[in-house]
Amino acid sequence: GSLSVRGQTIVGDVASTEMDKTVVVEREYDVKVEKYDRFMKRRSRIPAHAPLCMDLEVGDEVTIAETRPLSKTKSHVVVASHGGED
Repeated sequence: GSLSVRGQTIVGDVASTEMDKTVVVEREYDVKVEKYDRFMKRRSRIPAHAPLCMDLEVGDEVTIAETRPLSKTKSHVVVASHGGED
């Protein structure tokens, strides 16, 4: 597409494709809990614009990049798909 990107790029898995032209990308990361000297898992869910040329399914690994605000919640766009969990 012709959407300019800037800022951060994130790799994550597609968690939902229910919305029109939008996917929800989920990524899991570890946060250290100093008190117990252990790590706990956190996850973030980021709505991203899915261009019509990309055929995305739940479970696909994708790269998303930051762009201008596209709606109230969308400020990222899918730039690459790395396939599914196969």
